[in-house]
Amino acid sequence: MTSPLPFTPDISVKPDVTAFFDPATNTVSYVVRDPASHACAVVDSVMDIDYAAGRITYDHADAIIDHIRKNGLTLEWIIETHVHADHLSAAPYIQQKLGGKLGIGENITIVQDTFGKIFNEGTEFQRDGSQFDRLFKDGDTYTIGTMTAHAMHTPGHTPACMTHVIGDAAFVGDTLFMPDGGSARADFPGGDARILYRSIKRVLSLPPETRLFICHDYGPNGRDIRWETTVAEEREHNIHVRDGISEDEFVKMREARDATLAMPKLIIPSLQVNMRAGRLPPRDESGKTFLKVPVNGL
Repeated sequence: MTSPLPFTPDISVKPDVTAFFDPATNTVSYVVRDPASHACAVVDSVMDIDYAAGRITYDHADAIIDHIRKNGLTLEWIIETHVHADHLSAAPYIQQKLGGKLGIGENITIVQDTFGKIFNEGTEFQRDGSQFDRLFKDGDTYTIGTMTAHAMHTPGHTPACMTHVIGDAAFVGDTLFMPDGGSARADFPGGDARILYRSIKRVLSLPPETRLFICHDYGPNGRDIRWETTVAEEREHNIHVRDGISEDEFVKMREARDATLAMPKLIIPSLQVNMRAGRLPPRDESGKTFLKVPVNGL
């Protein structure tokens, strides 16, 4: 059964949303501005990595920082919809430059426990979510200027996935893709196709005109990259979960599809960094930073 919404959406509030697309990882980051003030939030930022060279840079994050500064905005929140497995978060870098609080779903602790073991992080790696400023529970609220944002737990892709609903806009992370892209995979540790279906139906119980902002787009069939749709469009056209597709049909499709998918190219560095809230692993005694590769561990 799909859980009811833990709040009543106020679609009269219409945040200004600016998207930043990262072609290297097909990720879309967002600056969400309160139109009644100068307050804003950043959702799902990206830190650049040349994996083959082991080189970290910040071009994508710098573009976001430049946009916020040029528009005279005040950054109040840096939101991670979940622990991403396909790109590295730039949250601490942006926070250092602009301030703001860093938030993620409370089930980050489950993800930290799971991958802390896989990467053999030892007892010095805290698994209590303390790397973040706020751990959101289902139904929690926070403010961006005059706007009230609602955190809604939408697991299935990962245990910590949250959808953030701000007025008539919802930031769904990897839970949903554009209608012709379907849905996220559910085969990572802690993922579950049946739970994902129920989470998607929860998102799609928002008002039909709610704008949905997607975290990834791959331009299926060669179309231009897109990242904004609506609840109504998803319910009518989503190739995986449109109205009329049952839970059992979805689970059968999702599990069969997931069995054919390769691991994301950046999963190993992404998980080690993102479970630390976007921070690199601590330096060793020589002052160098290393990422681990667990052999046959994923």
